[in-house]
Amino acid sequence: MNKRYRVVIVGGGSAGISTAARLLNGMKSLAGEVAVVDPADKHYYQPLWTLVGGGAAKKEVTERSMEEVIPAGVVWIQQAAASFKLEKSEIQLTNGDAVSYDYLVVAAGIEIYWDGVKGLKEALGKGGVCSNYSYEYTDYTWETIRTFKGGNAVFTHPATPVKCGGAPQKIMYLAEDYFKHTGIRDKANVIFGSANPAIFDVQKYRETLEKVVERKKIDTRFRQNLIEIRADKKEAIFENLDTKEKTTVKYDMIHVTPPMRAPAFISKSLLATETGWVNVHPYTLQHQKYENVFALGDCADLPTSKTGAAIRKQAPVVAENLLALMKEEPLEAAYDGYSSCPLVTGYNSLVLAEFKYGKIPSESFPINQAKERRSMYIIKKDLLPIMYWDGMLKGVM
Repeated sequence: MNKRYRVVIVGGGSAGISTAARLLNGMKSLAGEVAVVDPADKHYYQPLWTLVGGGAAKKEVTERSMEEVIPAGVVWIQQAAASFKLEKSEIQLTNGDAVSYDYLVVAAGIEIYWDGVKGLKEALGKGGVCSNYSYEYTDYTWETIRTFKGGNAVFTHPATPVKCGGAPQKIMYLAEDYFKHTGIRDKANVIFGSANPAIFDVQKYRETLEKVVERKKIDTRFRQNLIEIRADKKEAIFENLDTKEKTTVKYDMIHVTPPMRAPAFISKSLLATETGWVNVHPYTLQHQKYENVFALGDCADLPTSKTGAAIRKQAPVVAENLLALMKEEPLEAAYDGYSSCPLVTGYNSLVLAEFKYGKIPSESFPINQAKERRSMYIIKKDLLPIMYWDGMLKGVM
């Protein structure tokens, strides 16, 4: 089987669905001519998984069926992409079929690389080893925090790009807050082993977060990359990225943010840069070599944080520029690198970091967003999920 579509979108996550909706909203005649390639049965609102792991939300509310979120008029091909045949404008699927396109949108996200930490996959979900980066195991994060009695509570951030760069520390702040409220904080040593050189990249928010970790008495250890879990001994092995020296840290619980990477069918293709991500123009999001190809979301090689908020600003640019290309008009829509990280610093407190290319703050509210606020926590917990399901995925915000 080899069917041809006007537009093929690889990936049915936030980026793929919101782009598909915007294309159909912008050109009704594309109904039946836009296909989304994705093997998954379920679609997840992953930003809420931090609160699930902290016991402040139920994971079931983050899950919907793909049928529910695929826009009307879009063809869903429930298969996985295997490779691109760019000279033929064709995608090979893992079941042996092929799909052809006039225009291609790559929105395949980022791959969780559990095997990137030795022993992690085998240890996960038991013995105090938890991670919010799997729907299956988010509940175990909460169980681990809730039953923690004291000792070393370790939280990690890997030496790779990750989806939502602030998430590895958000769950740490919630855990610390919970330990305080349950009266065991003085028995807990909260350790943050991060491969990054500082707590946050953007100076304005970094200054606030440095005060947060100081107030919470968190032991921050930067340039430390987790490379191994020895579950039998409850030991985490870190490597200093500068000296290559290895350090063993005992843990009573450890929340691991696993390494992440571009999906192999992208990184091995001619679409990718040397780093494995899709090589697109930072403003138009059009491929640097193949003019009928666009990319957005976590799989795109863009110098900004990989977040759902970034996708919300990228999808309109891809849709507008793709429709302009179809009409042989200039590509005038431009993405300015906007990204956002709602940094939960405890139950009912949040710093809303918003910034664009150059790590320059680009804020939505006429207040100092570097200040911890309860109002911003409520927006994160209650308002953003509604905006996601009823706005962003429908291509209207």
